[in-house]
Amino acid sequence: MSPYILIGFLLYRSFKAFSNPGNKIFQHGKSTAQRFEKQHSNVKFKDVAGLGEAKVEIEEFVNFLKNPKKFHDIGAKIPRGAILVGPPGTGKTLIAKATAGEANVPFFSTSGSDFVEMFVGVGPSRVRDLFDLARKNAPCIVFIDEIDAIGRARGQGGFSGGNDERENTLNQLLVEMDGFTPLKNVVVLAATNRPDILDKALLRPGRFDRRITIDNPDLKSREEIFRVHLANLVLDKSINYAEKLSKLTPGFSGADIANVCNEAALIAARRNADLITLEHFDAAIDRIIGGLEKKNKVLSPQEKKTVAYHEAGHAVVSWFLKHCHPLLKVSIVPRGVAALGYAQYLPKEQFLQNKEQIFDMMCMALGGRVAEQLTFGTITTGAQDDLQKITKMAYSQISIYGMNEKVGPLSFPRRDNSDLTRPYSEETAELVDEEVRKLLKAAYDRTKELLIEHKDGLESVAKLLLEKEVIHYEEVENVLGKRPFEKTKEELIHLGKADEEKPNESTETINQSP
Repeated sequence: MSPYILIGFLLYRSFKAFSNPGNKIFQHGKSTAQRFEKQHSNVKFKDVAGLGEAKVEIEEFVNFLKNPKKFHDIGAKIPRGAILVGPPGTGKTLIAKATAGEANVPFFSTSGSDFVEMFVGVGPSRVRDLFDLARKNAPCIVFIDEIDAIGRARGQGGFSGGNDERENTLNQLLVEMDGFTPLKNVVVLAATNRPDILDKALLRPGRFDRRITIDNPDLKSREEIFRVHLANLVLDKSINYAEKLSKLTPGFSGADIANVCNEAALIAARRNADLITLEHFDAAIDRIIGGLEKKNKVLSPQEKKTVAYHEAGHAVVSWFLKHCHPLLKVSIVPRGVAALGYAQYLPKEQFLQNKEQIFDMMCMALGGRVAEQLTFGTITTGAQDDLQKITKMAYSQISIYGMNEKVGPLSFPRRDNSDLTRPYSEETAELVDEEVRKLLKAAYDRTKELLIEHKDGLESVAKLLLEKEVIHYEEVENVLGKRPFEKTKEELIHLGKADEEKPNESTETINQSP
């Protein structure tokens, strides 16, 4: 074969390969957003439970795009966009999927990290391409998940050159959302669990006009979410599982609840059960909270006794301090990577905390360490996580919330790069450290005094734990007696007495959001 023919053949193959539209070499600047039509999404608004207010907000965007004339005729303008804010697992992405399933318009979905590449200029190019695509398909919806990947406040990313590329991408996004080129009948939705680090220009009206907060569900919302996830499970129909389980899962997110239902089904199948029972759900909840039970982790009798007294210390302190969360369950079954025991509480639905409330929570966290010292005359490494929590709480009280007389009403919120730009002097830092130590010592002394006063109760709870390994609210009440405070709303709901008694109104007023 002639070498010229061979060279020509190779050049032809190379040209065909490079000119192929699917070749990634020429696709770096193209948007990677996925397009969804109504028929391609199986999730509808009816599948999204516990997010009533958020659904109302999102449905308004969908209604506008379905019937824009109705709004235009009265002179209304649709908000340019909305940002969904909330902790992980609360349903931000789920409600976006439901929007794709309900809207009769194209839905483009992408992630903030999809704009980030190693090549310079790729991020801004992908943003331009995405919005060009949106304009051509208007009316439509654009959804950017984890927008904090590109929306971080400018000038706070360190010294790397990659930060300039991210800022260029953000600048292009700002221009596309509210620049000279009009963006008509295009709604931009975004989701993040880090709203504190987003650039202010991104959040101003004209870009993201609305901020929709999606928090962890309350009792009623948890019950609604359970009903959705329990619908396809084989259960005893005579039992109201949704109501019972919603009371046993305070603080759980929507994703946690979905996981509980799936884990319970797996446990039931593993045990060859015909129905999923409360026992299976209880085991699933324990697994979600503490991790997989470590049956091969055999503790020595002394270690097991130490863990029992440690957890009993937490339980007793929380029982006799007014502002502590009521106890739900205590376990000394080893779980997860390092957990040898845990206590589950009924968190109060409150939006504000005062010094006394924070101080009581610090004492509760110290209950395990103090119980070890009082009982055995020594301490172990088991309180490491507790010490981290109270240290953070003490520093927050003094240097963030301004709750210290000597430091004064100052606030220094910790930033990602706070070690490089600490906004106070060494003298102030030393004063903060000194006041933190004083606060922790006061909490330690109070906890010690309380456990000495209730030493018999500590012994009784620890012995019951060693006997049963897992004890619940009612069993603790039998040992320690009723809590010397009026029951909280959460306790009454858990006990099924919410309609019989009312919680202390005076303690509720301080928890109201301004």
